[in-house]
Amino acid sequence: MSFLDIILLAIGVSMDAFAVSIAKGLALHRPCARHYGSVALWFGGFQALMPLVGYFLGIHFAPIVECCDHWIAFVLLAIIGGKMIYDTLRGGEEDTTGADFRLRTMFVLAVATSIDALAIGISLAFLKVDIWSAVATIGVTTALFSAFGLHLGNIFGNRYKHGAELLGGIVLLLIGAKILIEHLFY
Repeated sequence: MSFLDIILLAIGVSMDAFAVSIAKGLALHRPCARHYGSVALWFGGFQALMPLVGYFLGIHFAPIVECCDHWIAFVLLAIIGGKMIYDTLRGGEEDTTGADFRLRTMFVLAVATSIDALAIGISLAFLKVDIWSAVATIGVTTALFSAFGLHLGNIFGNRYKHGAELLGGIVLLLIGAKILIEHLFY
């Protein structure tokens, strides 16, 4: 994977955290540095941690599945991206618990928004990628998007939430297709 692919992947997986941050921004009268730091650290930290865990799980099983690794990466990314698109088009609202920034609430939201990153980490184990730079890029990207989402939600409201999730799903599908095409035809 190229660095551009990793950046696009990071943007794609950060969209759930971005959307939740927008919703949290809606509930705040005036966000402060503590709110920005909270969403950036929780969401960015978990988006970095989960692919790392997935990567090491994937490495353990890599020799068993090397013959079909490109298909595994494609299927995982397609499922995650497809689910994001489906959830967006379905129009269901998730419970973002508004302006609650308590430890338990942020932990649950961070885990919920980073489950897809675990599967992506498994996919990365089957690709030629420097996992440390990939997880750092994913974590920093998510932290920045989360802080920006909080700000955007506070300013503009909920109208960008579904577009962000839809875009994230499309990006993940395209990266999965690119991986499959590159392996099959190059």
